Amino acid sequence: MNAPFRKIDALLCTFRRDDVRETLLSLDAQQVPAGVDLRVVVSDNDGTASARRIVTDTAARMRVPVLYLHAPAFNISIARNAGLDAASARGADWVAFLDDDERADPDWLAQLIVRAGATGADAVFGPSLAQYGCGAPDWMRAQDVHSNRPVRRGTVVQTGHTCNAFLRWNGAAWRTQRFDIARGQAGGEDTEFFFRLFRAGARFEISEDAIVRERVAPGRMTFGWILRRKFRSGQSYAAGAHGWKSRAARAGLAVGKGLVCASAAMLFSPSRARRNRWLLRGALHVGVVAGCLNLRQPRIYGLNSGP
Repeated sequence: MNAPFRKIDALLCTFRRDDVRETLLSLDAQQVPAGVDLRVVVSDNDGTASARRIVTDTAARMRVPVLYLHAPAFNISIARNAGLDAASARGADWVAFLDDDERADPDWLAQLIVRAGATGADAVFGPSLAQYGCGAPDWMRAQDVHSNRPVRRGTVVQTGHTCNAFLRWNGAAWRTQRFDIARGQAGGEDTEFFFRLFRAGARFEISEDAIVRERVAPGRMTFGWILRRKFRSGQSYAAGAHGWKSRAARAGLAVGKGLVCASAAMLFSPSRARRNRWLLRGALHVGVVAGCLNLRQPRIYGLNSGP
């Protein structure tokens, strides 16, 4: 194994989710390439260190070492930054990100390493695939609205999400960069973080084969929840517009797209699936406008069991 991938820290934030046990076990089951020293870092963002026992009990059964950090409170950026600080202190060559309600396929890390090595990219993003329960509506399954897949703008990957990411770290020009605390309760801190690295010269790629999977919670299987999520995603995407001219141009384009979506939703109103598809696309564009206008985002982290 080449030296650039010798030390890897898998960074995982958690907030009152028992699912973190399955996430940890999926990391312990990774087909780690020879020469790679993998460590898992769990940052607990609850004020009472509620995940300590479940993490330490699970870690006692694992081959891969686990570092538990209490990183309070109720702000996901604080937890993410604690993980990055730990990776810096260890001298980790690369850091990998996933969520505490996801399970990584056994070859997840290996696929990220292969793609990074083959392309020379500074970061690689993979898909987070939704797994629906029996209560999911047919239109939701068909449109697969809960899966998160990295995208290209033309031929370029401009940003990504910490639900499935692999980032060059030790010696990188952005090693001192951290997630924005001001975005830590509203979400979108990861989109903004990777946009910032992209503007600093980082080059991103995609690995469709580096897969993590997430069971969709019943509370998320409503049209209203998805509509709010799309709106927040639009607000987060607005972080890619740098300066007022760029924001104005992006907002103007989003207004036009939003009007098209509203018209299409009315046209296809008899069809629930088509109507919902256009309404969700419209919510995304409305969110972009809100983000470009710097409208306050609703708090989602630190409420109940997380977003």
